[in-house]
Amino acid sequence: MSATALSIVCLALTLFCYYACKYLYLRHRVWWLAPIFLVPLVVIGIVALFKIDLPIYFQYTHLLVMLLAPATVAFALPIYRERALIQKYPITIFSGVVAGLFLGMFSSWLLIKFIPLPTELAHSFIVRSISTPFAVEATTSFGGIPELTAVMVVMTGVVGILICEPIFKLARIRTSLGRGVALGASAHGAGASKATEYGREEGVVASLTMIFAGVSMVLGAPFFAIFVG
Repeated sequence: MSATALSIVCLALTLFCYYACKYLYLRHRVWWLAPIFLVPLVVIGIVALFKIDLPIYFQYTHLLVMLLAPATVAFALPIYRERALIQKYPITIFSGVVAGLFLGMFSSWLLIKFIPLPTELAHSFIVRSISTPFAVEATTSFGGIPELTAVMVVMTGVVGILICEPIFKLARIRTSLGRGVALGASAHGAGASKATEYGREEGVVASLTMIFAGVSMVLGAPFFAIFVG
């Protein structure tokens, strides 16, 4: 098989894995079937098993990464649609955004101070708590590598949806606003998806919190980078 044909197969296989995992997750709702968790494992396993060179795999699959740019612009749509909710709970959403940005960066900074990590990996870790399109854009201000940052974002999202329910029970967080803001601020896209399982308002609040946190990080990244170092 030629390199071009193999690259096309890789693209088709990646899309198939995503939709298959999404179908299974919607039917069974178990965390290990979530596309954000299962698809990377399946794809990595296939690439390793068949010894596919990464340049060949990325020849066409990089088009999926390019879709992050229009996806970022598309985030303006839910902001417009849910403007009434923003006007109704501005302090709650603003507090979630501020808390999410501060705690996300501070916890990352604290971790890399006490655990020796390669410089590029450490810098890529700083913006792990915002959605991928925003994180990829913001990480350059910290000297990180976008690809590494994307991996960190996925890992953070997976951990967030795994531990959210025990934390909600322990902290007695039962309101739709509390759950939505917490998931949107800490687990970004994966958290927003998880929030929709609790209810529509939880999902909307999580999405809005995620979007505003991402925008704030991109705009403030050069300023934040001065203090993070």
